[in-house]
Amino acid sequence: MKIGLFTEVYPPYISGVSTSVQMLKEALEKMHHTVYVVTANLIDNKFKYDAKERIIYLPGIKTGIYETKLTTIYSKKALKIIKEWDLDVIHSQTEFGVGTFSRIVAKKLNIPVVHTYHTIYEDYTYYITHNHFKNLSKKLAIKLTKFYCDKKCNELIVPTLKIATLLKQYGINKNIHIIPTGIDTEKFIINKKMIPIIKKIKNKYKIKDTDFVIGNVGRVAQEKNLIEEIKAFKELLKYGENYKLMIVGDGPLLKEIKNLVKKLDIEKNVIFTGKVKYELMSAYYNTFNVMISFSTTETQGLTIIEGLAASLPVVAIYDEAFTDMVTSNYNGLFFHNTEEFIQAMIELKNNKTKYKEFKTNAKNSIYKYSKEVFAGECLKVYFQAIKNYKKS
Repeated sequence: MKIGLFTEVYPPYISGVSTSVQMLKEALEKMHHTVYVVTANLIDNKFKYDAKERIIYLPGIKTGIYETKLTTIYSKKALKIIKEWDLDVIHSQTEFGVGTFSRIVAKKLNIPVVHTYHTIYEDYTYYITHNHFKNLSKKLAIKLTKFYCDKKCNELIVPTLKIATLLKQYGINKNIHIIPTGIDTEKFIINKKMIPIIKKIKNKYKIKDTDFVIGNVGRVAQEKNLIEEIKAFKELLKYGENYKLMIVGDGPLLKEIKNLVKKLDIEKNVIFTGKVKYELMSAYYNTFNVMISFSTTETQGLTIIEGLAASLPVVAIYDEAFTDMVTSNYNGLFFHNTEEFIQAMIELKNNKTKYKEFKTNAKNSIYKYSKEVFAGECLKVYFQAIKNYKKS
């Protein structure tokens, strides 16, 4: 099968979406399918076609949201190349410039579109409105979602039941396929080559063997609820000084979070790594003792899956996005408030038997999140889309 993946972001840009698309491409190609990518050029503002890797990079303008760009909804030059690809199906991963272009291409080439909905846009409207016109902006975000997910695709994929339920509440009546995003699970298992890298990380940040390292990976941004996380961590330090919080990532809230850490006088216990190369991420995960998340805006939380793959127990705020991955008292613990967060951390730090069981269970709970399973499930949807499209 010849498959076109249309996405606003793609590596070397690091995000949950870009990682998801890359994993899908690699797994599909391993299954002997031919995969093409159309994405935004985040390096410069030029049209580029990498024929060897089968990737078209479209120029665009900066959005002001991280490093992303908004491309034009039509490219004659790109369409000419795409026609030669002779695609069987298009899999769209975005609702904006590249996503609109995918629909135009599908219509011109008379092929179906499968769409994956990655982002709950009503939770991100403050980046555009700066918290003004909240109700209006959320209504517009919902309308945008309904337009692309209901009327402008043939089959719809979401990563979790949480998103499927939300889209049903929006009034989307299309059949929704729930397919968890896949990762390269083997990449996060500790090995001999990784050990010296972990040692180097620990030396760099002065992490002792007696420290209990709590890891957070992702954008340092408002939607991740990091302010509450820092405040809760401050309370946790009352029960022991050898807790360390390592925040891996960069983002618009970094300066504010650092100032809060300074104000709370917990600088010696909080580590900011900034942006980390993706190839080093597995070593960083294996530096942690436990993985945490205070975010309630995730569509899935890919970093949680990566943490589990590194055999890390997960302590997360209770949210439907995590319930498919984390089973309380099996591979992690849920909390609803600061008190429960503190109890969970103390328990995992002090109860060695339970901690060891959780680590084993974490590793055993990720089989369904392999990129091979992910690609196999997506293929089923592609075949269904093609079959139904031919009938219509």
